[in-house]
Amino acid sequence: MITVEVHLSAGLPSMHLVGLPETAVRESKDRVRAALLNSGFKWPQSRITIALAPAELPKEGGGFDLPIALGILAASKQIPDTAFDDCEFLGELSLNGELRSVRGVLPAAIQSRESNRVLIVPDVNAAEAALVKGDGKYCSISLLEIANWLKGNQQLKKCEVQPTDPGPGLPDLCDVIGLPGPKRALEVAAAGSHNLLMAGPPGTGKTLLAARLPGILPPMTESESLEVAALASISHTGFDHREWGVRPFRTPHHSCSSVALAGGGSRPKPGEISLAHNGVLFLDELPEYGRHTLEILREPIESGRIVISRAARQATFPARFQLVTAMNPCPCGMAGDDSGRCYCSGEQIQRYRNRVSGPLLDRIDIQIEVIRPKTSILSAPTDNIENSAAVRQRVIESREIQTARAGKCNAMMSNGDLKQFCHIENDTLQLLELAAEQLYLSPRACHRILKVSRTIADLDGMTDINSEHVAEAISFRRLNTEQHYI
Repeated sequence: MITVEVHLSAGLPSMHLVGLPETAVRESKDRVRAALLNSGFKWPQSRITIALAPAELPKEGGGFDLPIALGILAASKQIPDTAFDDCEFLGELSLNGELRSVRGVLPAAIQSRESNRVLIVPDVNAAEAALVKGDGKYCSISLLEIANWLKGNQQLKKCEVQPTDPGPGLPDLCDVIGLPGPKRALEVAAAGSHNLLMAGPPGTGKTLLAARLPGILPPMTESESLEVAALASISHTGFDHREWGVRPFRTPHHSCSSVALAGGGSRPKPGEISLAHNGVLFLDELPEYGRHTLEILREPIESGRIVISRAARQATFPARFQLVTAMNPCPCGMAGDDSGRCYCSGEQIQRYRNRVSGPLLDRIDIQIEVIRPKTSILSAPTDNIENSAAVRQRVIESREIQTARAGKCNAMMSNGDLKQFCHIENDTLQLLELAAEQLYLSPRACHRILKVSRTIADLDGMTDINSEHVAEAISFRRLNTEQHYI
């Protein structure tokens, strides 16, 4: 919370702003002066000192206009200041005294509710503030209206959730004809929140499948929706209240920089991995991304957060996302295809595959091959294809089992959770040990196979993990041993 302090003293009329204000905050002096005069108030003919505390924290944005204006009016005895101890104000002023929208209203509303204070925001931000349950959130269209409210001459309007028209539905899984294996892998990935890699020739349906993952994920809880909306609220694009409760599906282009993916800047902002929090981050054409850009994903995949460190500032953003990637087997995309039309040299193919590091691949739980379907699939009947609603119900039931057992998704289980909930023995243990020896699997890969096995058992409604579950989980890491890919 930033406290705005205003002091009027003798001296030549002037206005001084202290407390590390950024350019937009320094320019508020001219906006506030014009807004006060055009709203019918008097400008104090004194030396005005405005302090933004704490002084060592850089201040940015136009949201300080309203509290600065109210502080000047209170210091010059034009309005009472009795309500200031229990209120917080946010808003940018136009030259005629009207309030304009600002970013970051949703996290401000969350904090004001926790501190039991009243929040006043511009009318255009009312729908965003109303997403936080509870009273004590009001909106206004102008500085004059708030001044009259402080005088007791007028009532402010409460922030209310605006009704929205339902947008277009999410892409349905029934649009994908054939591909039973990749569909099964997509269901397992959704059930356990596992990371997924799909590799295969172009045009086989990798992007089509990835776009349908949000449609089979469980609905977000209120706390998850608040986290997603708060991150969007402080981003460069802002938050649209019509997207409340919709899981993020971020698809950055392969030309994006490491800063765009991780976040940052002189004033750290969340990047794509944070904007995909509680949702899906889809990276198409994975090897086309820069090597340095891809390596940024390694720590957030494990920790669920990203720390942005700069010389003057440090910020930590949540980044618990589900990574879905797609790639071709070679530069032309036809290596390993039955058509035999690949003309890439061995050196070209190896150089292409080396763009994705082994440690990053090791962190992806499910790695499948999407092969080219038969041409007869075009005339196949589509009446009996399972839709997203049916798959989503199984995913929800599996997630409920996981939450009741460990309070988290299987992909997030720790080593201690693995010992407790993924215990295997006898033939099942021997199968995993044999696979680890023959396929040269790392201990991390074995742990991820156990997590996927636990998810498969949950989908089958089984308490114990048996050999069939482990065998299917091992088959989901076939790209680690396929000569075409690794």
